[in-house]
Amino acid sequence: MKKILEANVYEVAEQTPLDPARQLSERLKATVLLKREDMQPVFSFKIRGAFNRIRQLSTAEKAKGVITASAGNHAQGVALAARELGLTAHIVMGENTPSIKVEAVKALGGSVILHGESYDEAAAHARALCDKKGYTYVHPFDDADVIAGQGTIGMEILRQHTGDIDVIYVPVGGGGLIAGIGAYVKYLKPETRVVGVECIGSDAMYRSFEAGRRVRLKAEELDQFADGTAVLQVGKETYSLARKVVDEVITVTIDEICAAVKDIFEDTRTIAEPAGALAVAGMKNHLQPGETAVAIVSGANVNFDRLRHISERTEVGERREILLGVTIPEKPGSFRRFCSTIGKRSITEFNYRFIQPGAAHVLVGIQTTPGEDRGELIDKLQSRYEVQDLSNNEVAVLHVRHMVGGAADIDDEKLFRFEFPEKPGALLKFLTVLGNQFNISMFHYRNHGAAYGRVLVGIQIPDSKMGAFLGKLAKLNYRYWNETDNPAYRQFLASEKASESA
Repeated sequence: MKKILEANVYEVAEQTPLDPARQLSERLKATVLLKREDMQPVFSFKIRGAFNRIRQLSTAEKAKGVITASAGNHAQGVALAARELGLTAHIVMGENTPSIKVEAVKALGGSVILHGESYDEAAAHARALCDKKGYTYVHPFDDADVIAGQGTIGMEILRQHTGDIDVIYVPVGGGGLIAGIGAYVKYLKPETRVVGVECIGSDAMYRSFEAGRRVRLKAEELDQFADGTAVLQVGKETYSLARKVVDEVITVTIDEICAAVKDIFEDTRTIAEPAGALAVAGMKNHLQPGETAVAIVSGANVNFDRLRHISERTEVGERREILLGVTIPEKPGSFRRFCSTIGKRSITEFNYRFIQPGAAHVLVGIQTTPGEDRGELIDKLQSRYEVQDLSNNEVAVLHVRHMVGGAADIDDEKLFRFEFPEKPGALLKFLTVLGNQFNISMFHYRNHGAAYGRVLVGIQIPDSKMGAFLGKLAKLNYRYWNETDNPAYRQFLASEKASESA
């Protein structure tokens, strides 16, 4: 508490508005306030903690400069804070960091060092340079002064809203933001609940709360969609403090985050980054009617290229679209009868594929209304057809709905989903490691403006050679999932022989 009160961050940071969200309030039948940290000079709250840490360095430490490892908002915060204080800032980023982020840090005066293919490798290199050059390491979250800087947000909230606040929703990555806000709020308003929100797949704090200890996620399982909060393990100090000042941690899906980006835009005309929309996404599932809530909009550093992908997934996240795979009879009039069964609904997508005499596969997107019993529609269709609900199927949502063609008569085809780092040579590395032993039968790539591209690959792999193939993937060190048994693949892309063998 003392450190937060002493944290003079306003030489560079702004006291951001606490804005009412009229449309969200009406829809949730509650009072919703948005803490607009997207309006900071670097469009993120991270400038607070970085500046508070750096300004307290000794003269000798300032002369040697600072260093950190980050590809996102913390990097920009450190670069700007160092520039304002007359220091040199070295920022270590992974080699796959999008150029827009590299250029943003350089524009703020930061010296960029590209090293490694992951945050862990970049952080290890930064630590090594600390030892070698004498730089001061500015941790993104696990540092008392950084936590105190972020805690000034809690101080502002209580000063800006003098009435009762039932709950504050906070996005969680390493834990610095929620630890700082929680420490201040719980000291003065212990009755106000502090709730953390994480994306499923990058939910290190949620799992740590469940286990009663810090849990480290597996690197190959870490979801990078909300990249601003995607960490393998929360901080030691942030976890210890969060256990005392955080009431609950909840999780949300990627689709729910995308829907929250739209909600924030409709109330503010600002486009939040996925991590910046986490609090709103969690609030929509958790807030009770009649309550007063604050949601932290933590950042707006989103690549323009990602907006297409976010927009596509918003309808599912708002439960306004359901994606179904349906097998219908292939005979005159069956198409019309299928549409009659759906009824007078808006069709958002329709892909029809003849598969064999007497049958066809349909991938259909159907617009629904929030609160509608989607199960009733599925039950109605299942009474007449074979139906698969693919709304939450990553292969269907990311790839199959955008692909053309259909099943091919191919032996031993297996389906794998990959995340390729967005950097020159990523595909060549994949093909080089794969070698000439395995034939690629299908390939679909989509760029989402993120650090990783989503790739779907069909590969002919006899069962006897699966061990050798997985050994090659271990050398490749790309995240992957075996999707050979995925129902969307079986229904729309797999050969008849492959489907029968499954």
